[in-house]
Amino acid sequence: MDSNFTSRPHKVGSDITNDQVQGKLVLHNDDTNTFDYVMNTLIEVCNHSLTQAEQCATITHYKGKCEVRAGVVKEMKELRYELISKGLKATVDN
Repeated sequence: MDSNFTSRPHKVGSDITNDQVQGKLVLHNDDTNTFDYVMNTLIEVCNHSLTQAEQCATITHYKGKCEVRAGVVKEMKELRYELISKGLKATVDN
């Protein structure tokens, strides 16, 4: 048998570790929270500027959702948890 084969197959291009997988934090519209509350939460949790928070809140309101941050999935999941704990609806997409 050829010595190039191993018992653990390696997918070509799979050198990316779980710490490097990128994701998107998506805010979803709800009928509960005010614009000001959503904006202040985005400023606090996601370090948005006032303008950026206002734009994201507006897009979320009219389109139903908005990508509010992108980065390593692990970090996006932590931010998602913070948003949810503050009463917002959020998901992490790949």
